[in-house]
Amino acid sequence: MSMHINVIRLWTKELVLLQEYIRKRVLDIGTYILETGTTVRQTADVFGISKSTVHKDVTQRLPIINEKLSLEVKHILETNKAERHIRGGEATRKKYQGNY
Repeated sequence: MSMHINVIRLWTKELVLLQEYIRKRVLDIGTYILETGTTVRQTADVFGISKSTVHKDVTQRLPIINEKLSLEVKHILETNKAERHIRGGEATRKKYQGNY
């Protein structure tokens, strides 16, 4: 029985450390997007994580951790989303620019 309690305590301690790691990552990602204005895809590449993780971090976790930062990041992501058709068109133009 004593061994079972130690395992639970160890598991809980690891869980707390994991949560602190996630909390730090969320704040780092939010600050990075605020400072650079990068897209979710660009941010995912820089941090070496998936776009889904970046999106979940900034839309679900960041508002709980830092509401002010979350609102600022949300504004940047909305701007990026509104401009993505322009970026897509630019990428296509550059791709075929020399082929005419």
